[in-house]
Amino acid sequence: MAGIDRRRFLQRAMVGAASCSWLPTLVQAAADQPSKRRCIVLWMSGGPSQVDTFDLKPGHANGGEFKEIETNVPGLKISEHLPLLAQQADKLAILRGMSTKEGDHQRGAYLMHTGQRPGGPLRYPAIGAALSKELGDPQADLPNFVSVNPNAALSQASISGGFLGPKYAATTVGQRASYGPPAQGDQPMGPVDLGVDYLQLPGEVSADRAEARMKLWRGQQESFLAARDAAAPKSHDTIFRRAVRMMNPDAAAAFDLHQEEDAVREAYGNGRFGQGCLIARRLIERGVPFVEVTHGGDGLGWDTHQGNFAGVKRLSEELDRGWSTLMRELDERGLLESTTILWMGEFGRTPVINGNAGRDHFPDAWSCVLAGGGIAGGQAYGETSEGGEEVVDGKTDVPDMIATLCAAVGVDPARENISPLARPIKISEGAPIRALLS
Repeated sequence: MAGIDRRRFLQRAMVGAASCSWLPTLVQAAADQPSKRRCIVLWMSGGPSQVDTFDLKPGHANGGEFKEIETNVPGLKISEHLPLLAQQADKLAILRGMSTKEGDHQRGAYLMHTGQRPGGPLRYPAIGAALSKELGDPQADLPNFVSVNPNAALSQASISGGFLGPKYAATTVGQRASYGPPAQGDQPMGPVDLGVDYLQLPGEVSADRAEARMKLWRGQQESFLAARDAAAPKSHDTIFRRAVRMMNPDAAAAFDLHQEEDAVREAYGNGRFGQGCLIARRLIERGVPFVEVTHGGDGLGWDTHQGNFAGVKRLSEELDRGWSTLMRELDERGLLESTTILWMGEFGRTPVINGNAGRDHFPDAWSCVLAGGGIAGGQAYGETSEGGEEVVDGKTDVPDMIATLCAAVGVDPARENISPLARPIKISEGAPIRALLS
């Protein structure tokens, strides 16, 4: 492997692959690299309109108000309200042929995060739990799976460890208070303050007193576990110890956005999504393998049944600033090549505009986007009909999309975990889309 960079090696490995045996070779090659890969999911709560973001239909009755703009990839066009992303389109692979089976928010969120339709006794782990289990360091001070601004009401599945247990569930980050001048209307004048709750000791508890409490707890806990060799108390012990490790100053500093220059914070955007993207960058550069950032989780978000165009314009502008700055800063730090980004929501929205100038739920034909490390950017994969009502080429379901994500980060999607029912469960039942992999 000396003298061959990762991208060139993966390209040669795929070109030379003659059968379905190509994936284990790629995965082993990735495992042999000195540093593991990372993943960021940008979750669009409510279901974003593909017709107004990445698969516009200009000149058609379904097209709506927005115009297409050119990107830095000839022939590839996206919404006029994503101009910064348009200049990084060479890093994007747009999946325009997504077609799924769930049009309900909670069921769609479960499907997109697990690759499984809801129902039955088994609770499947979120893809963040499954991939962080493979990519993470169990001894790290920082958690291996972090979810920023999750909307637990609509997508509890996005942060769940499922049958893997709470050990692999996400650590969540939310808004604490406004930073800078007070907000006016719905728009904060300064960046919002995000962070993990309870990392600071209460004011009345000194460091010495806290350490004395921990010493007492350790003694009692060791005695307790010695007499109870069971999964539940061991899992609780693991989670508690990891939480305590996260309170050390170096780990806690990862979530302190006040350490960033004001110009950097403003470049991401002052809202929860933009500042969440900044936290994602800070975590990725500290080795956290999986971060999910939710956009639109503090209200109706992308669920634009009414007033679609005003809502999507505002959301797109926030998305454009946060996502484009995230990729630029990762690239400047040499991290984008090892970080795969997935943009998705529960489903798409109807091409036909309803009577309230809105678009309704539509899982039949919509878009996701992959970007960054391991992804062959600068392309649109799949195609919808002239009016966007159906997929006419490159139809893609969730298992194949998740399998592609797994392959991009060097994890075999056929990797199995054993469920409580003693069944081996693959991370994904799908097959990677080789055209999307670099």
